[in-house]
Amino acid sequence: MRRLLLLLLGLLLLQQGRSFEFVIDGEWEEETSDPRDHRERHKRAILTSEEQEDFEAIRGEDITVKSYKVESRITSRFAHTTVRSSVVNSGSKAQSIGFNVQIPKRAFITNFTMNVNGIIFVGSVKEKTVARNLYAQARARGKAAGIVRANSQDMETFKTEVHVPPGSNIEFELHYQEMMHRKLGFYEHSLYLQPGRLVPQFQVDVYIFEPKGISTVQTPNTLGEKFADVIKVTSSKEKAHIVFKPNLQKQRKCDNCTGSAIDGVFTVKYDVTRDSNAGELQVSDGHFIQFFAPSNLSPLPKNIVFVIDVSGSMWGVKMKQTVEAMQAILDDLTIDDHFSVIDFNHNVRCWSEELVSGSTIQVADAKRYIQNIKPNGGTNINEALMRAVQMLVKASNQGLIDPRSVSMIILVSDGDPTVGEIKLSTIQKNVKRVMREEFSLFSLGIGFDVDYDFLERIAMENRGMAQRIYANHDAAEQLRMFYSQVSSPLLRRITVQFLEDSVSDVTQNRFDKYFSGSELVVAGKVLPSESNTLTSFTTASAARLDITLHTEGDFTELDTALAKQQHSFTGFARQMWAYITIKQLISERSLAPTAVKKRKITQRIMTLAVEHQFVTPLTALLVESEDTNERLLADSPKDPKHGCCSGAGVGGGSASSGLAPVRVVYQPPPWVQMTTEAPPSQAAKGPEEWTLPQQITLVDSDPHFIIHLPRSNMDVCFNIDSTPGHILSLVDDSGTGLVVNGQLVGSKQAHAGKLSTYFGTISVYYQPDGVSVTVGTDSIALMDGTNNHTFTWGATAHITQDGVRISIVKDSHVSIVINNNVQVTVLLHRVWKKNPANVDFLGLYIPNDNQYSPLVHGLIGQFSREPEVSVYNVHEGPDPLKKEATMEVKGNKLPVTRGWQKDYRHDKKHGSNVYCWFIHNSGKGFIDGHYTDYIVPNLNSFLQAL
Repeated sequence: MRRLLLLLLGLLLLQQGRSFEFVIDGEWEEETSDPRDHRERHKRAILTSEEQEDFEAIRGEDITVKSYKVESRITSRFAHTTVRSSVVNSGSKAQSIGFNVQIPKRAFITNFTMNVNGIIFVGSVKEKTVARNLYAQARARGKAAGIVRANSQDMETFKTEVHVPPGSNIEFELHYQEMMHRKLGFYEHSLYLQPGRLVPQFQVDVYIFEPKGISTVQTPNTLGEKFADVIKVTSSKEKAHIVFKPNLQKQRKCDNCTGSAIDGVFTVKYDVTRDSNAGELQVSDGHFIQFFAPSNLSPLPKNIVFVIDVSGSMWGVKMKQTVEAMQAILDDLTIDDHFSVIDFNHNVRCWSEELVSGSTIQVADAKRYIQNIKPNGGTNINEALMRAVQMLVKASNQGLIDPRSVSMIILVSDGDPTVGEIKLSTIQKNVKRVMREEFSLFSLGIGFDVDYDFLERIAMENRGMAQRIYANHDAAEQLRMFYSQVSSPLLRRITVQFLEDSVSDVTQNRFDKYFSGSELVVAGKVLPSESNTLTSFTTASAARLDITLHTEGDFTELDTALAKQQHSFTGFARQMWAYITIKQLISERSLAPTAVKKRKITQRIMTLAVEHQFVTPLTALLVESEDTNERLLADSPKDPKHGCCSGAGVGGGSASSGLAPVRVVYQPPPWVQMTTEAPPSQAAKGPEEWTLPQQITLVDSDPHFIIHLPRSNMDVCFNIDSTPGHILSLVDDSGTGLVVNGQLVGSKQAHAGKLSTYFGTISVYYQPDGVSVTVGTDSIALMDGTNNHTFTWGATAHITQDGVRISIVKDSHVSIVINNNVQVTVLLHRVWKKNPANVDFLGLYIPNDNQYSPLVHGLIGQFSREPEVSVYNVHEGPDPLKKEATMEVKGNKLPVTRGWQKDYRHDKKHGSNVYCWFIHNSGKGFIDGHYTDYIVPNLNSFLQAL
């Protein structure tokens, strides 16, 4: 029996009085499963192409639509949209007037109000039991009316119908909220516009406020060339305003037409400015939101088993579109990826019994295999998935795949099982039993015969997500787009944690994977604290490296900024936390193992939805007149064909198995050195002080070298006067395979006829691991030959790869440790951006106890073998503050001057004085050879023998 999804807003005009009664008829969600045939239960009420063409936002025979206005306020990726329309019954008879709005499937309606001839109806969300009771009462009196709630590809339709006398004025107003999901590098906000008639006052306003800045705003021409010049975009660093306001003539299909040309989806795409890979931590209204969307990381290798349904129901356009999509998907594989293809009907066949490399030859052979598939027979999903898991397990056990790679199964099917194991719950248990923690399952359901609820459950339970593919002309593009979202995994095992007793009610904070172009989002409540700053710690694994990233959020800064914004959504953080929490609870509810557990989750959803006024599958919208004599009810019934308001993939990554968050208290990695013993609650703050010993050798500023000679207890200084662009060898140890080189950058202007030079880039290359760390004034790059990861100075981070550890302290310094016996610290100097002469530069600080081989050399490295130095004949010089003397070193007698240079470790602005003997002429006589002997061709080059 077909079950309709009903959202009913009925209004009856009683002839003897001005009394209105509103009732709802809907589908009530039961705790027990429906015993009827599951294939019938999962047919979907959708808009047919004819219904789509007939859709009108305002429906009526003889009416005047005075205005239709849409306003969206997007603040920090959370949107509040309001749709308003003012209508007059211009006819001579009473009639029903419809108000229809297509809203995104992921949105929650938050309110609906009407003003009917001065009678105002205001909405509030209640538990659904209220709607049940009123529904029963209304049906008992025979006064019920209904409108079908229909669904299209990405939208669902809210429909209202009100019966009013001639001359009546009606004002409709619908509110809904949604979180913007980042896909392929953009947030996309869609508004469905189909007024069905000319409207004198037609206007769409989209206001975007992103505290960290907006990097790009696009308005794809989805409504047609006719309106290309009507869409106006104004933007600044943090704000954007998009206006679509066509006049009556512009709305016409042709110059003399009375029909409206506005028919389609109005789309705004944008992305935000990110100054670091650590993400963005926003605190507002007692809540926090952590956004995490790193980039500039090398993708992890993939191991994919494509499991394709080739049963008889796939014949025709479905198979044609699947084959077309697979051709493009296979071409995306690289030589580092491994894959195979399983196709199944009543039998299961493997293109290759083992995973093979994504080489050109193997990809071409797989494409030919898929091209020749002829759909027929039944559907044996259970055996196909078992075979796919076995293939991944075998490859893993035999060590054929990289332990840091991402292993996934992508299932494409259009129907329910008909052969072998057909009980869905048993298939779900079978897959769960054999899937390893490091494997993920992604499900793609083609068409509407498939049990999408099952596909979603089995994917969510195995660290994946599901998506419906609509069986139309662009099904191949839908398949390709989905694959694009999961084809570039950058991180594994991501966890977001906080200091003890700083947060509560945290949403999912552990994610199995992060895919390029997406975004992970964690939200929660902020606990009272003496501090004005909240700190998060994100740990993750990338290709060959482990990362810990620190992010800070000010308690008051964002609220102060929001108060100054005219069109921002000031309550966004509170609503966004509730939105994410409810979505995740709905997902958790669908996986609840017992009825008791399900009821507890149900109660939590209802409590939150009522508190935050969200119409969910478990709540209803009660719309009452101001004197409560008239009422209307609207619900959001469960859609078993779409899945119950999917929470899978909230934030853009695949969830870990089980939705319960892990412990949110962060502990620093064991190798993070603390200069003083910190109390447990503060231990996560990391290395706030320098961990270098007091006795160091350094080079800073223009560039001034300070060489500390421990045996002589003496510091010796010299400058290098070279040319911008030159790369100098600082430490060169061919015995251990270590190189530290620095590239010079020049000042913007010459001073006294001389162009000052500084180190703009410093590179540390460790040959045995093939790892290179290149520190610039804008970013820190970690390369290992095949992978390239980039981090900015905008966040504190800890990174480990093989024997190399990197600690970045935000906007301060980076320390690089090689095999626990060599440490290099690079200090960042920032200058005023508009400074007419100076540039940003780097300082280098190296401990004297670094352990090198006897072969070490370089401008600094050579002094690990301390030369014999004597200073004598100390006397007054021309400058009474600077004595002069003679230094005997390496068989040379050098005139030296007593002076001082700066150590900026503890005071970056002024520095502290280091008194030293200064050697003139670029260290000639103190260094081996001439300074030009230390110029090397590349940042990773070893020094040629002197």
